[in-house]
Amino acid sequence: MKISAKINVYNEEDNIAAVCESLDFVDEIVIVDSDSTDRTVEIARRYTDKIFQHPFRGYKDKHEFSDSKTTGDWILWMDADEVVTPELKASIQALRERDPATLPDGFRIARRTQYLGRWIAHSGWYPDYQMRLYRKAASYWDGVSPHEVAHVRGRIEILPGELLHYTKRNLSDHQLVMDRYTTLAAEYLYKHGKRVRAIDLLVVPLAAFVRTYLLKQGFRDGVQGLIIAMQTAYSVFLKFAKVWEHQIEK
Repeated sequence: MKISAKINVYNEEDNIAAVCESLDFVDEIVIVDSDSTDRTVEIARRYTDKIFQHPFRGYKDKHEFSDSKTTGDWILWMDADEVVTPELKASIQALRERDPATLPDGFRIARRTQYLGRWIAHSGWYPDYQMRLYRKAASYWDGVSPHEVAHVRGRIEILPGELLHYTKRNLSDHQLVMDRYTTLAAEYLYKHGKRVRAIDLLVVPLAAFVRTYLLKQGFRDGVQGLIIAMQTAYSVFLKFAKVWEHQIEK
């Protein structure tokens, strides 16, 4: 069972060392950069020589490119602001002892996120299971931009352990990411026939707040939970407003 860890990066000099150090058990680390302007690539060279440059043409395109550069039968997809816990490392290592015929095509892994100094336990952010370890030959990428995810054609299991996600450093970072993501999502939705009415700009964001803060118990995450619910509502509003903007431009 040869495992390739792959990391897509852009200006991640603050994070790249930690994620690479947590991957000391994999057979190779593949890093795909999109013309970073900081020391990301310089630092990454301490851990791997498999570093590739690829112009950013969307997240799905970058994921497919980075998958193609791996040589392992299995791919462990990591974001630059994540690390593998010791429990997850042990779970992945134990897979090498299993009969290959008993392995599924993919494993979902829980992700725990630290946001504004707090580990988030609710708000729809935990356990946040994601397909992160998958058989390369059985995988494909799909989903709504910019949140395309890995899929497999066969059976899936849940793997014990967690990814620790050290997300946005501050609210300004969160705002920048939200603006970029909502632009990509609005373009995708408009291209695929989505149209927005004025009432949608009020009702849908409000529903997102209620779902995040009350139904998903964001109130149990303190002030951070309130901020997450407000940011979620605003993100939905911004996405729909940008779809509406496309409508009036045509």
